[in-house]
Order: sequence, then C-alpha cells, then structure tokens
Amino acid sequence: MLIRDVEMFIEHCENKGLATKTIGSYEQTLRLLMLYLDEQGITQTEKITHTVIQNYVRQIKERGKYTVTSNPNSGNYQERRLDFGKKVSDVTINNYLRNMSAFFGWCVEEDLILRSPVKRGDYIKVERRPLEFVSDEDFRKLLRNMNTASFSEYRDSIVIQLLLDTGMRVNECLLIQVTDVNLQKRYIYLPAENTKGKKGRYVFFSDKMATQLQRWIKYKDRYRDSDFLFCTNKGKFLEVSNFEANVRKYAQRIGLKDIHPHVFRNNFAKRFLMSGGDIYTLSRLLGHSSVTVTEQAYLDVNQDDLAEMYRKHSPLSKII
Repeated sequence: MLIRDVEMFIEHCENKGLATKTIGSYEQTLRLLMLYLDEQGITQTEKITHTVIQNYVRQIKERGKYTVTSNPNSGNYQERRLDFGKKVSDVTINNYLRNMSAFFGWCVEEDLILRSPVKRGDYIKVERRPLEFVSDEDFRKLLRNMNTASFSEYRDSIVIQLLLDTGMRVNECLLIQVTDVNLQKRYIYLPAENTKGKKGRYVFFSDKMATQLQRWIKYKDRYRDSDFLFCTNKGKFLEVSNFEANVRKYAQRIGLKDIHPHVFRNNFAKRFLMSGGDIYTLSRLLGHSSVTVTEQAYLDVNQDDLAEMYRKHSPLSKII
C-alpha cells in the first residue's frame, strides 16, 4: 500500500536524523501526491508510472497555488490568500519532483519498485536568480531606523548584525543559548541538533560584535529570564516566521524590497570572498555539506567584482 510505504519512508528519514523541515517538506509533497492518486484510484506504489507523474505535474500547473491542501480541515482558508490559484513556480514544481524522487529512490532501495517513475528530464530548467545584496549604506540605514528602546527591535537589530557577521542560518541563530556563546574567544558553538547538516560547528564573530553581544546579554538578563540568547518578550523561543516578518517590516520602512533573513547569509558569503577569503574556509563556516554547494556563491560575482578581487591580489603588484 502506498500510504504504508510513505509512512515507512518518513520513519526512515527520522531514523537518519534528517532535519524536521526536510521531513516536513517530504511529507507534505507526498500527501498532496496521494490526494491526486486517490482521485485516480491508485493505491499501490508499484502502479505509479512515469505517465502518472507527468499528469500530476500537469494538473499542478493547471490548478495553481493552494487549490489543493493536504489538510482540508486546517482552517487556514487558503482561498483567501491573495495568490490563491496563481501560477505555481517552476522552482516549486522542481522541489516537488525532488521530494518525490527521494521517496521513489528509497522504494527502489527497499525493492518495493524496480525503478523510479520520476525521470531527470521531468525537471524544469530554471534560470538562477542572482542573490540579493544589501549595500553598506542600506545596511546602516536599516539599523538606524530600528527602535532599540523596544526589547524586540533591539533584539532583532543584534540578530541582523550577527547574521551578517557570521553567515549563520537564521534558525541556527535563533536556537542559540547564552551558554553556547564564548565572548572571550569570539565564537559560538552550534550543536549538531540545531544545524541543517546535523553536524556541530563553530562560527566566529568580530570584536565589534562581541561588544554588541555583551551589552545585549546584560540587557536581556535584566528583563527576561530565558536560556535563549534571542527570546521573545515572554522569554520563549523566537519563531523563524515571526523574525522573518519583522525583517520585512523593517526593510519596508526604508523602501527596501525582497529583504529576508537569508539575504544576510548571502551577503556574508559574497563579502567573505570579496575580501580574499577562500571557498574552502567559507564552506566550513557556512556549514555546507560540500564545497560544490558553496561554489554557487561565485555565480554572483560579476565582472566588476572580479576586477576588484584581482587588483587586491595581483601577483606583480605585490612583488614590484
């Protein structure tokens, strides 16, 4: 039975220690697929052919965003969304295909099916969007327009600076506990259970950031009793979605669009490379699974960036 195979696959992912976000993405994709297959009268995994997958993708494109939900009783009122029924992006469709491919690949390994019904040619060629970059002036302007007399805005200003200074993922940052921070040696330890790759690592911060963190910790401890370095007004864990909404609000104040927390990680990567940092060190700092993943950062280094990097590191200029 398909539903049994999906449940076994999710259990396999949990046993492997995959990130909760990854498992959630797999499960949502597969539940949506099962809704479609149920309409087609398909309940056996081995009955899913390449043609079935192609027809499913075609239906996604035709129906649009949020027209199908894996939980119709959730009460989220998807039809009220401004983008309800709008075109599903090619990136989203590729993500669905990637998630389905992971499931069917596992089914092949478990001898449940002979081959995956998802083929390489099913993926849609997508032009890569350049990573957003925040200029020095815009970054300073963003911080200047935050109300640091407010607990939440003071906290968020420190988080934003720390993201740019370390290149951490936002969820890694929000999970930091005060005991993870070493102000003297200028590092933060990220436990394995808090990282995407499930490997513990150290991230480092500057002297300026150390001063900011020291002030923040004293301030936080005066008014909130929480082990989290960046807690809510009630001392609880600050959800990523809430912080993301805050960042969008701060950016809108100064007329910046398309700004989200991951932008600061992208900025860290590009600034590190532009300052002469090597990609191998950058890969470790970012917590990437391989240097290949990190190499994507080079795709956003344009001709002017390359010229500036060359001038800084010209061999002849250093000799003569």
